[in-house]
Amino acid sequence: MTGATISCVVPVFNGERYLAEALDSVLRQTRPPDEIVIVDDGSTDGSAEVVRRYGDRVRYVRQDNRGGAAARNRGVELSGGEFLAFIDQDDLWRPQKLELQLASFAADPSLDICVSHVELLWDPARAEERAALGDHRRARRVPGYTTPAMLARRAAFARIGPLDTRLTLADATDWFLRGIDLGLSIRLIPQALLVHRMHDGNLSRRKEPGKREFVRLVKATLDRRRRLAAGSRRRAGDSR
Repeated sequence: MTGATISCVVPVFNGERYLAEALDSVLRQTRPPDEIVIVDDGSTDGSAEVVRRYGDRVRYVRQDNRGGAAARNRGVELSGGEFLAFIDQDDLWRPQKLELQLASFAADPSLDICVSHVELLWDPARAEERAALGDHRRARRVPGYTTPAMLARRAAFARIGPLDTRLTLADATDWFLRGIDLGLSIRLIPQALLVHRMHDGNLSRRKEPGKREFVRLVKATLDRRRRLAAGSRRRAGDSR
């Protein structure tokens, strides 16, 4: 899309182990983002030193630790691109991610959000976990309804609203469900353009917080859909 601008937001918390690989994958894009905003969510390791090596190719801001959702929201506030992309500190983008996703918007001007499939990459320390999956579909690729796999119009993000900072593991799921309930146009393309690294530090391994958030998410979604349905019935009644 001629003239379109893309902002890449990178939330970071103690990410020095993989952060450089993530940033390199962003900078190697066949269609690079117009700006990269790194929001350090109170890291206590060498994340800032890693970022410093990239000089003026990136913008770095630091905040007190408030969680990944708050870091992403702040990155959105500080950025200015027409399109928004996100990458986590331990993930990788395939080189054509932004180019292919932007082409989807050019082909369909009504599109609000484009997501790709996700390829999983296991650290050597998790080799047994990978072997146990065998030929299961999770060992190949999965649909990427998650922030690092998407490219979204800023206008769509604004319409859905910010990520819920009360959620640690389910903030992206909640955000996508809100978008679906609003009727936004979301397209899943067939390519696997995000590589999600599986390692001991993945937040998704925190099973008890995950269960609690899932219950909260289901209740919030049902409550919202009841309100939307009630509003639709009232409007239908008014029109008669």
